[in-house]
Order: sequence, then C-alpha cells, then structure tokens
Amino acid sequence: MIPFRLIIGISGSSGAIYGVRLLEVLHGLSGEALAQVGLPEIETHLVVTPAAEVIIEHETPYTVSEVKKLASVVHDVNDLGASISSGSFLTAGMVVAPCSVRTLGAIATAQATNLLLRAADVTLKERRRLVLLVRETPLHLGHLRAMVAVTELGAIVMPPLPAFYPQPKSLDDLVNQTVGRVLDLFALPHNLVRRWEGLPRVVRQVKS
Repeated sequence: MIPFRLIIGISGSSGAIYGVRLLEVLHGLSGEALAQVGLPEIETHLVVTPAAEVIIEHETPYTVSEVKKLASVVHDVNDLGASISSGSFLTAGMVVAPCSVRTLGAIATAQATNLLLRAADVTLKERRRLVLLVRETPLHLGHLRAMVAVTELGAIVMPPLPAFYPQPKSLDDLVNQTVGRVLDLFALPHNLVRRWEGLPRVVRQVKS
C-alpha cells in the first residue's frame, strides 16, 4: 500500500514555527489514529530553503537538524532530480508553511528554479492540493494579484490568521489552530482545533 505522502516546504518568511509544528504533529500521528480514518502511515517529504534555515534558528527553539529529524525524508532544495520533482511520484499534496511572497510569486509564474518551487509546480499540474500559508502584511496589489494567480491555478491561499473564538491563551494556541486547519484540508486526524458550535442560544436571542 502506498503511504500517505505529504510534501512540506518551509520558505524564508517569518513564521517558520508553522512548518515546524506541522511536522511535529504529523510525526506524532500514530498508526491507530490513522487507521480510524482509513489511512496508511504518513510519509513526510521536507524541503527547506536556505533563508528558512536562518529563520528557524532565529525564531524558534529548534535547530535545523532537529527540524529535519521530524521528517520521513529530507530533500536538498537544489536537488531538482529528487523524487518529489516528478508527477509520477504519488503524493497527497503539499503545504508551504510559511510561504514567503517571493515563493508565492515564483509559484504564480511557474518558476521552478529550486526543488520547493518545482514540487509546488508539480502539485499544481497534477491537480493535487497545494496549501500556501502566505506570511505578509500589509499587502500591495502585486501580492494580491499573485494570490489570485495561484488560486486560479488551483492552490489554496491560507494566511495564518488567528481565530479568537477559542480564546487562545498562548502563542502555541494560535499556531495550533492554524496547523489544525491545515490538517483539516487533508482530512487528517488531530485535536488541535476547538470547533465552532455556534453562539449560545441566549447570545443569539440578544443579537436578534
């Protein structure tokens, strides 16, 4: 049986913790939890850009080597002959977390100049799910047009915006909420998200 393969790209933008936390959660998913949703084992394929390596060391308590140990397979960003550079290598899709504006623009214009970009391009051409956690604000028109372009190509633009209805108590809560929503897009099991169940009836009555 082919494992559930997911490509994780970490590009050079603030917010490296999103990619790291995603890897942590995927690494910790047990066979029993996956079996409950009818999935085989998860195989993660990681690509980290040089700029992302700097940011991981600067923004998180992890070293780059520690992050890479969380992945099933680690690919060199310059290895355009890697397995994930071909559409015949079956995957469930790809997440770029975080996705820098430079990476966003390159994906929007099919510039497959490194393995992260090539893998994203392959994901789109094979009509697989590509999720981009674009990290930038404020946005100018060029950013917005790039987001429209990748959306038209089939990608999902998912800026890591915080949800406040769960009343987060820490930065970890905010990161987990976003990572949980990413996992939702691939129908993967987790308990990171407090699900919205509607306002209490008394609040709805007051509002109406």
